[in-house]
Amino acid sequence: MDEERIGLFLDFENLAIGAREQLGGKFDFKPIADALAERGRVVVRRAYADWSMFDDARRDLTRHHIELIEIPQRMGMVRKNSADIKLAVDAIELSFEREYITTFVIGTGDSDFTPLVYKLRELNKRVIGIGIEASTSSLLPPACDEFLFYERLPGVEMSAPRTPRRSSRRRPEGNGAKVEAAPTADVDALGVLVTQTLSGLKRRAGDVVLASSLKRTLLRKDPTFDEALYGFRSFGELLQNLAERKVIDVTMGSAPGDPEIDFPKDTSGGDEEALEMLRVVVSELGSHPLRGLKNELRKRQPDFSEKRYGYGGFLQFAKAAESKGFIEMELDNDNDTYIVRPAGTKPPEATPDEPTGVGTEAAAKKPARRRKTTTRKPSTKRAPKQ
Repeated sequence: MDEERIGLFLDFENLAIGAREQLGGKFDFKPIADALAERGRVVVRRAYADWSMFDDARRDLTRHHIELIEIPQRMGMVRKNSADIKLAVDAIELSFEREYITTFVIGTGDSDFTPLVYKLRELNKRVIGIGIEASTSSLLPPACDEFLFYERLPGVEMSAPRTPRRSSRRRPEGNGAKVEAAPTADVDALGVLVTQTLSGLKRRAGDVVLASSLKRTLLRKDPTFDEALYGFRSFGELLQNLAERKVIDVTMGSAPGDPEIDFPKDTSGGDEEALEMLRVVVSELGSHPLRGLKNELRKRQPDFSEKRYGYGGFLQFAKAAESKGFIEMELDNDNDTYIVRPAGTKPPEATPDEPTGVGTEAAAKKPARRRKTTTRKPSTKRAPKQ
């Protein structure tokens, strides 16, 4: 398999100041070098800054064979961030001159680089972002194919507790490099995310879904996704944990080191239990509209959610139950909903001899109108005399 060829561009001032203010220590390039070595071969390494301000960092970067691009700041004028402009120009120029570079790594947390990321992806380049979590704009990570938060990388040591940026996602607490196991609720949420993603891939990509394809899709959904947040050392370890919990099934495929991922074949712990609960509920209720049926299930299992089993909605879950013979469904066009019945039952059908229309039924119930018959009386009128 061809390895990725990486071009690295560091907005060093942004990273160094972020590490000093948010992490309480100096910026160390080695954790980044180790992370990129796992992803491919780095062929271009450049860092941009006014190096008169970072004398202590120059020696460390030189040992890692990074080309230092000097961007002096003019004195007596409003400070312009010319390093950002130079970095963007060099990255675009290199994308045309060095077509063999497949991945661009942009080290910054500044949202001003978002247009650069969009343009590189438009040129069919993969973009990985690196930034300090607390000082990274919320606009930048979603624009990238993958985003690595510096303080989460193995080997990063923080001297002061970090101040996490506001986010709707739950983060594990702690100020050390060691990542503790995530709470069980987070792992359950991860299982829902994996089953939803796996269900979508199976609908579009066919029966075989590889672990590498699943990981790429998870990163497309959330570029900051990292199995270490949930307490796992690798993605394979995460998959094995989900397999032990009967969330997914992991089998070795034709590609070495890239197993096939599927839903469990056995009935224990999969969606069969939920489908059986649906069958029992429908058997007790009889014919019931699809609307409101989910609430009936939640009366028996308050935390029920079809998304836990990889279904995008309750209608998809109900159709799966119908295809497996648990229930029967019929579309009610008048009420714009489905009618759900126990399996093996059919709606009553009118026989040909029976009236089916409303008007005909009323006419059948109403007795036929009899014609009134009268008898003519003999005339009593006398004949005129002649």
